[in-house]
Amino acid sequence: MKEHISNENFFRNLFLVAALYDFILGLAFFFLWQPIFDNVLKLPHPNYLGFYQAAAAFVFNMGIGFYFVYRNMYRNIDIVRLGIIFKVFYSGIAFYWVLAANMPGIFAGFGLVDLIFIILFVIFLRAVNREMPS
Repeated sequence: MKEHISNENFFRNLFLVAALYDFILGLAFFFLWQPIFDNVLKLPHPNYLGFYQAAAAFVFNMGIGFYFVYRNMYRNIDIVRLGIIFKVFYSGIAFYWVLAANMPGIFAGFGLVDLIFIILFVIFLRAVNREMPS
């Protein structure tokens, strides 16, 4: 039996967009951190670049995970669950620090994008649970 849900192409494209978003964001913040800090964020450079680059690498790795989901949504459904958890934590932390400590608002913007992904990923999981046999 072929696995299939309604709007399968929409969800496949969603995971491709999520993969590209995290690939680009992770790579940009890993390799272009200096111009981002200087020209976009207007923040002093981090004391320990390794911590910052580790976070950027993790974002990139989530992009790899979403690419796996794009390639096979059903086999890699647990990556979707992990992605939701990742994006919930990021959004919560970003919103907190933007509000509590005046961290640059661009981080809340990334959190907003992640909230949209969270909602769409949950819709995907519900569709799979509703339409697929156990």
